[in-house]
Amino acid sequence: MSGWRVVLVSIGLALLSHTTTVNSAGPAVIAKADRQLWHERVNSPNAFDKASRAALLVYALALQDMQKPSDADLLAAFKIKSINRASVVKWFNKELALSLLNYQQAAKDCGSSDWTCPGNISSTADLLAKAQIWRATIPPQMLAWRDNLADFSLAYIAEQMRLAALFPKVSSEIDLFNDKEWNGDEFADRQFFLSFDDGPSAVHGTSDDVLAMLEENHKNAVFFVLGENFQARLHKTDANTLSGIYKHQCVASHGWEHQSHAKWAQWQDSIKRTQALITSVIAKENFLPLFRPPYGQRKADSGAFFQAQSLRVALWNLDSQDWNAHIDVDDIINRMMVLMLIKRHGVLLFHDVHAKAKAALPVLFNELGNAVTWGDCHLLATHDAKGN
Repeated sequence: MSGWRVVLVSIGLALLSHTTTVNSAGPAVIAKADRQLWHERVNSPNAFDKASRAALLVYALALQDMQKPSDADLLAAFKIKSINRASVVKWFNKELALSLLNYQQAAKDCGSSDWTCPGNISSTADLLAKAQIWRATIPPQMLAWRDNLADFSLAYIAEQMRLAALFPKVSSEIDLFNDKEWNGDEFADRQFFLSFDDGPSAVHGTSDDVLAMLEENHKNAVFFVLGENFQARLHKTDANTLSGIYKHQCVASHGWEHQSHAKWAQWQDSIKRTQALITSVIAKENFLPLFRPPYGQRKADSGAFFQAQSLRVALWNLDSQDWNAHIDVDDIINRMMVLMLIKRHGVLLFHDVHAKAKAALPVLFNELGNAVTWGDCHLLATHDAKGN
């Protein structure tokens, strides 16, 4: 059975075997990798680029393979009623174009004897053709890495295809409704931003642990807070103390409650209430005029409302799945390392109401060394993270 068929069958069986209650713990079929199979460190720009080139070549081949399933295959695997084929095709074309640009960035320091450099690549067709030839030249000691990354890529692409198949009927981070929204795909090369959703936790809870970890590692992040959680925390302390815990961080809105802002009749009130509460507490320099919709779901025609509120919809392009009960801390480290090699820039999504990020991120910081830039969250206030 071909790789894409194995992935789709696995997804179909996993969805069939889970009730709605169990699914609240997250899907069981999630892309997982083993970063230890790459035998070199990735803690410098050149080392990161080499690993990125190799990962992108494998990923491009997986993209090509995953375009083969029919609508019937996808309907059966994803357990959905209809497929938006145009949305799926749009996502594939965008992902291939990004992979080409990312490979070209990574290939700027190619050496003539480097096995991850199969020659000049000038188009997506060229990328796929050279990747096919390159696959046969991978050193024997790297074949386990190749197979593992191929499996990861197929599973990850399936995750994204399901989102694309449902869009825009079910909106998500998979696509944008207008040019005022962003997800990090267009940010500068090797620049990454951290973001956390759903907090704050109760006093002395996981949010405090995450904030302490970031402080210790001299990093900052955008915290997209829920209004009801923020208000509950405020009632247990005072405005100065609550503002103080975010003194080196950024705070933005995740709405009042964690429910879809595409289906909720009070979605506008949710955003206005949360905005008013945050700005009444958080120091002006630490507030970002951004809104992250729960699940990434928002109305297709909501652009005018956000513009009137001086807000931008801020999504993400590297999902840690840290809320998912089926993956552990090491799974998250592996997953994010591979996605960073493939994506090369963007916004990492974590949740400060879960404990996994506190353990996973220091490992990523250490293993990546100076290979990437962890962007200052304050740059996102005016979208200054874009590349030239």
